[in-house]
Amino acid sequence: MPRYLGILLELGLIVFCLIECIQAPPGRVRNLPTWAWILLILFIPYAGPIAWLVAGRPTAASAGQAVPWRSTATAGFPEYERPGAPADDRQLLAGLAASDASDRALLAQWEADLRAREAALRDDAPGPPPGQGTGDPRTP
Repeated sequence: MPRYLGILLELGLIVFCLIECIQAPPGRVRNLPTWAWILLILFIPYAGPIAWLVAGRPTAASAGQAVPWRSTATAGFPEYERPGAPADDRQLLAGLAASDASDRALLAQWEADLRAREAALRDDAPGPPPGQGTGDPRTP
């Protein structure tokens, strides 16, 4: 088992570095073009992947510059950064309140209709003949 450890380590390092190299933004890869890094990782054992990790991988500072329009002021929720947020739109809020009121009225009407139907079914339901059980085999 110990002799396979080196092979597994090399294979894992190659796979990790190859995936990371392929997914790196093309303009942010350092020192060599992406295709050259891929060849280096694949054909030079240990040294290729380690060289990618040390000298080719985009740094955190350059990776942050890849998207200059992104702001971290609201922790990744850009809808809070837009002017005219929905909470400021009085016409929208009035429309939502009217819709909510009509939905509540419709729900109350449905509940009243359901109660009336249940009461009618209870009144019209024939009971068991006098002297007999409910039909449940567990009751005598």
